[in-house]
Order: sequence, then structure tokens, then C-alpha cells
Amino acid sequence: MCRLFGLSSVPRRSRATFWLLNAPDSLRDQGYRDPDGTGLGFFDPDGSPEVCKAPIAAYADRRFAEEAREVRSTTFVAHVRFASTGGLVDRNTHPFEQDGRLFAHNGVVEGLDLLDAKLGAERTLVKGDTDSERVFALITQGIRASGGDVGAGIEYATRWIAANLPLYALNFVLITPDGLWALRYPDTHELYLLELTPEGRSGPRHLNHVGTGGRIRMYSDDLADVPASVIASERMDDNPKWRLLEPGELVQSAPDRLLVRRMLLPDPPAHPLTLADLRPEAAASQRAHPQGSS
Repeated sequence: MCRLFGLSSVPRRSRATFWLLNAPDSLRDQGYRDPDGTGLGFFDPDGSPEVCKAPIAAYADRRFAEEAREVRSTTFVAHVRFASTGGLVDRNTHPFEQDGRLFAHNGVVEGLDLLDAKLGAERTLVKGDTDSERVFALITQGIRASGGDVGAGIEYATRWIAANLPLYALNFVLITPDGLWALRYPDTHELYLLELTPEGRSGPRHLNHVGTGGRIRMYSDDLADVPASVIASERMDDNPKWRLLEPGELVQSAPDRLLVRRMLLPDPPAHPLTLADLRPEAAASQRAHPQGSS
């Protein structure tokens, strides 16, 4: 299944090195398990969004390998894709950008004709074919209607989706230059939170996050003295402070360094889907990989 990663060290810019190309647990190896696209999103010092992504497996993408390097940003989002909706082209590869915000999603939302009708004029935000980009456009619609309030836009969109559309999973990470939002809904896929604080660290091991089965790796020496929040589809190291988000829980990393957690969607979807309900390619994309598989 697709993998999500988010990092916030707001208001400080930190360095995060993703998808190490030559390590045993590198993005290159992850591409053998999730071969349909890789992407990294972050922000320049002036707040401009930057996206580096390609619709092929990391091990086969020479350009991505050349550009995989350390960057500094207040927030990051990363995604490894196993396609469920939409072909293997740039426009369907995560993360997506709208109104200066970046977004990546793991899950399946159906009823796209109803969603397109709900989007109205915001349908023009959607450049590709995925359910994910449409979900993002509905969030953007809500943000615009609420005068730029990201949390209100997320609430508007996700509650409408949960009440009206067939839904398998709606896990996502959304970032701006000064904030990160992450949702786990419902209980289909896991999504974890790790709060990193400078106090009480014992050596460099907490700076070297390695996924279960070696799926994702993130290293940042800057986080030695910077509070940060990490979101991931799996526990990325043996730190005992990883916490599984509750189904329906929204996490926000705010500019004042406070981490806000609230139960946004306490009830299950009105039209839940199971793997048996999905198209074969969508079902394949949502199955968890055995640890260490290749």
C-alpha cells in the first residue's frame, strides 16, 4: 500500500534526508514494493512550495536519484505510491499542490461523479485522475469558503465524504509553510505520530528513523535541538513514544509549536468499503506488504 510521511519543525527550518539511495532500507529498495511513484514536497525560505516527484519506482528513476539530497524546510511531506486510481503519469503522482499547500493521501474514495459535482468550480483544481487530488480539491474548497482556515476546510471536506461517498480509507498529510495536518480515518490503515523534543535524548539513535521491515528512513541532525512532529504510516524506529492515531483523529502541528489533537470523525463512514468491494487494482494497492518483502 502507499506510504505517507510528514515532518514539522515549525517555526524552525530543519534538514531531513529521505529515501537514502544506497542503504539497505533506501527508497530505491522501497520502489520494488511500491513501484508506481515517489514524491517529496517541502517549502523554500520564501514559502514557495517545491515538489520533486516521478511516476516510476525510485530504483528506476535516475533523475530522482540525482535530486535526492538534503533540503531545509519547516515542513515536509513524502509519499511512495502503489496506484489505485489513475494511470502512472506525473499528474497522478503525490504530493499535489493547490493554493500553495501540499497534500498526499493513502486510501480509496469512490463515488467520484458525486465528488466532481460537489466540487463545482473547484473541479478545475484537479489536473489528474486520482481520487486523492479530488479529495484535496474539496478540502481547498472548504478552506476558501472559510477564509483560509485549513482546519475548517478539512472538517468540511472529510465530514461530507464520510457521510456521502463509499470509502475504504482517508489517511492523509497536508502541509503549509507554517503547519502540518494529518488524519487517520477510519481504522483501515495505521498512521503514527512521534513527538520529538530536545530533552531527554540518549545519543543519536532517535535521529535515525528506520521503518519496520526497512521501508522508510529519515535522518536529520538538525532535530537534535529542535522540537518536531513526525507522521508516518508505520513506526520508523524503536522509539517507544510512537503513538497510533485513533480512527477519526486529526493532528495539527501549529506555528506556536503546540500539537493539537482532536477527534474529528468519531463515527464510521456511512458507506464503508472492504477489500472485497474494491476493483482488483485498488484492492491490490491497499494490502499491506509483508515485512521485508521485495
